[in-house]
Amino acid sequence: MRLTARYYQQFDADFSLGVPAEGYGGWQAAPVDLDLNHTAVVVMHAWDMGTRAQFPGWHRAVEYIPRAHAIAETVLPALLGAARAGGVTLFHVVGGGDYYKQYPGYQRALALAGPEPPLPQIETDDSLRALQRFRAARVFVGAHNEADVAAGFARLDFHPQARPLDHEGVAENAAQLFALCQERGVNHLIYAGFAVNWCLLMSPGGMLDMSRRGFMCSVFRQAVTAVENRESARLELHKEEALWRVALAFGFVFDVEDFARAVSATPGREETR
Repeated sequence: MRLTARYYQQFDADFSLGVPAEGYGGWQAAPVDLDLNHTAVVVMHAWDMGTRAQFPGWHRAVEYIPRAHAIAETVLPALLGAARAGGVTLFHVVGGGDYYKQYPGYQRALALAGPEPPLPQIETDDSLRALQRFRAARVFVGAHNEADVAAGFARLDFHPQARPLDHEGVAENAAQLFALCQERGVNHLIYAGFAVNWCLLMSPGGMLDMSRRGFMCSVFRQAVTAVENRESARLELHKEEALWRVALAFGFVFDVEDFARAVSATPGREETR
């Protein structure tokens, strides 16, 4: 399948300029060929995080929740519908609770990968715990928000528009996602979900984990949002920085509409079993 890819040309610095990096080619677009037999769409942490009335403290600390919910309602149905209709492999990366453990796709991933050995943890002491308490109170999420965040995670679930079908793989860590990919012969992952500069980058099964295992990791521009701060939120500058990071370090940036149109025009695709 031929699809327009956005990529970033990080060369050549022009040392005749006051800022040599301004000589870089910057954002470019060109068609690339994707083998759909080796490509999967990955929907990561597409959670139902409740309303602001239900969990005001969670929404105060995680201001992107309304953007994520809007994307889940308006973008993910078209993306997932096109992938499913076109027989493109679709995986779900989960975390934050046990809301996914009854799904057949998770049971398959668990059987393929086996139990993950616990990650060694350094011994903590009173000084480290004090620093952690300071950060929780002063950095994120704020002492007055903690109860709401805990209550929100206690009832965490898939967003209704992002629930896996029974045959779709569900992974809670990189080992499980790797096993699912091996089973299907997948080596290129195109991510959607939340947030592109946080969970999709650093959480288990995210781009950093999978790129270390040899995968190309790309992203759908319209199907992600980012953790923003006071200085960046108005223009969503951290989303733009994250898309550049993906394009430079991991893969490509694709458009959902382009993908849906290209999949529908690709002959010979059958619904994924």
